[in-house]
Amino acid sequence: MSTETTSSNGTSSASSSTRQAAIAGALSYSAPAAFEFVNTTPEDVFGENVFSKAVMKKRLPKAIYKSLMQTIDSGEKLDDTVADIVASAMKDWAVEKGATHYTHVFYPLTGGTAEKHDSFMAPTGDGSTIASFSGKELCQGEPDGSSFPTGGIRQTHEARGYTIWDVTSPAYILENSNGTTLCIPTAFVSWTGEALDKKTPVLRSMRALDQQAHRITKLFGHDDKAFVASTAGPEQEYFLVDKGFFYARPDLLNAGRTLFGAAAPKGQEFDDHYFGAIPERVLSFMFESERELFRLGVPIKTRHNEVAPGQYEIAPIFETANVATDHQQLIMMVLKKVAKKYGMECLTHEKPFAGLNGSGKHVNWSLGSSSVGNLLDPGDTPHENAQFLVFCAAVIKAVYKHQGLLRAVVASAGNDHRLGANEAPPAIISIFLGSQLADVFEQIKGGGATSSLPKGSLEVGVDTLPPLDKDAGDRNRTSPFAFTGNRFEFRAVGSSASIAGPLVAMNTIVAESLDYCASKLESATGGDESKLNAAVQELLTEIINECGSVIFNGDGYSDEWHAEAEKRGLLCNKTTADALPALLEPAVKEMFGKYGVLSEREVESRYETYVEQYCMTVRVEANLTKKIARTMIFPAAIRYQKELATTCANLKTVGIDFDTKTLDRVTELVKGLQDSTTALAEASAGGCEDMRQACDEVLPAMLKVREYSDALEAIVADDIWPLPTYQEMLFIK
Repeated sequence: MSTETTSSNGTSSASSSTRQAAIAGALSYSAPAAFEFVNTTPEDVFGENVFSKAVMKKRLPKAIYKSLMQTIDSGEKLDDTVADIVASAMKDWAVEKGATHYTHVFYPLTGGTAEKHDSFMAPTGDGSTIASFSGKELCQGEPDGSSFPTGGIRQTHEARGYTIWDVTSPAYILENSNGTTLCIPTAFVSWTGEALDKKTPVLRSMRALDQQAHRITKLFGHDDKAFVASTAGPEQEYFLVDKGFFYARPDLLNAGRTLFGAAAPKGQEFDDHYFGAIPERVLSFMFESERELFRLGVPIKTRHNEVAPGQYEIAPIFETANVATDHQQLIMMVLKKVAKKYGMECLTHEKPFAGLNGSGKHVNWSLGSSSVGNLLDPGDTPHENAQFLVFCAAVIKAVYKHQGLLRAVVASAGNDHRLGANEAPPAIISIFLGSQLADVFEQIKGGGATSSLPKGSLEVGVDTLPPLDKDAGDRNRTSPFAFTGNRFEFRAVGSSASIAGPLVAMNTIVAESLDYCASKLESATGGDESKLNAAVQELLTEIINECGSVIFNGDGYSDEWHAEAEKRGLLCNKTTADALPALLEPAVKEMFGKYGVLSEREVESRYETYVEQYCMTVRVEANLTKKIARTMIFPAAIRYQKELATTCANLKTVGIDFDTKTLDRVTELVKGLQDSTTALAEASAGGCEDMRQACDEVLPAMLKVREYSDALEAIVADDIWPLPTYQEMLFIK
């Protein structure tokens, strides 16, 4: 295939040449050397680059190890005498693995990962050096506190900030071809103590949830100190495209999504990609990604093709919320790193390709402890499991009261393109309980639950296939917040987002509800256990009557649900501009402050940061749209227009009639492209500083430019079109 094309008038098309070169590169891809997978099993490599409990037990004195485990497992305060000994052991372990530097890893409000590397090297008096790492260096770092988004908490001249070791999340080694680095998960706060990161509120919200959950479990006879932790298992969706196509698309390179692109002749309409056979190149990438994640202690469980062509999913097993947050960032980092090795780019944007399913990050959430187990496990007879019903009712109350907050914490410019389409849950926040639990709560509403729908078995009708244990309820993929047997699945989270924000919201709103439930039950029983059942029945009846309107077990995609939700008074905040103001509601600020998760100023700082990020995203996309339209689409269109006009004129000179419909259509679209690009320039002239204006004026203006461009793509000669097409990007692997 030629790597350069020339139009009929002799003018070389550099852009089209780039596209053809990208196609040729994808077709001639050569895989890297395979690793020796037979001789090393996942069990052999799992956690080998993690300063795990097993490593600590081996390297630390028994008393120090015991003290550290009390902090990790029970949330007790870290003993100051422990840090120096742990630091020394950690340094020795890291140096043995080739580490020369360490870094405090933290997650600023950008949603990404930040790190500053410092050497272990310390000079001695005789002109040589030794490897040194103190307890203070382990526990505390000092990055610039004003160079990250702070939402007004820090000014440019107020630069001091601190990173603080998160002892509950294990340190790990990141490898590079030229060396390794010890990575220490940390929280990031300002000199004034205010949270400047994603992790600090997660840790605070976990503490709040533990405190309130203990009050409930104590009422049911579980009076112990085992930490009640929220747990999470996020399912990461992503796309893979050949790197040649990626670098030939300025929109993918700069915005992570295609701002132009006509639909391919074939998309996802055959439903043949979901769970289909994984392409060899992609499967090789998956194997290596999983292997690297295993070495980092990330318990990857699932991989499969997703619905859209070129779309895939990876999912880990449940972990405590803060560790799951750290590991989720590692998952995205490793996917992107390994994809490059296989000549691909990993796209985590929520909507990289118009007209196809976008990508989400379903956050499976539960809570429990080592002594009481999973508190959202209903057992075989949930109507008799009063403790479970109280926790489940608390979640229902929390979601009903704070539906606006849950929508706000998943709001972003990227996620707006996904939510509400027939691929993702609607912007209306509701709860799916399934037929068994829905029936139990209906019985409670009627005066008391006396039975539960059985699970039963499923006979397939083929003698050689064994009968299946049938779940008591179906699954509902259209629900944004669904109960799936022993956890709730928050399906509205965007694929590129940190899971920290949603976890903070879920932990805190449930803590508030548990506080309410505990206070009601404590007051009603007065310490008399014989009064507990009646008090629980009264509490459950109250909650289901007041908050039951948030429960919906039907089709969340249907128009009927939107009309019904409006009747029920449920919110439908379709865009980020609609959703983010919920963060500033007095009830939200009061709740976060009451449970010590975020101060009023910290809440406001997050609102300001998210608004700024939204506006900057739209501004970048608007600038890209204008540039690509003017410098790539328009030149290709007028080149084709000229070819048509020249052909028409030449034929007329020899007396042959030429149908000008195509020429007329191209001329019309070129004029529309010019006018719409000018209109976009006017709409974005203010720099997209106002969120509402960016949403209501700039984005529609961008779509108008795309409308004309995509129409031109369907007409302009293929050898002239400058951008890799959807067909090429999605189907050439």
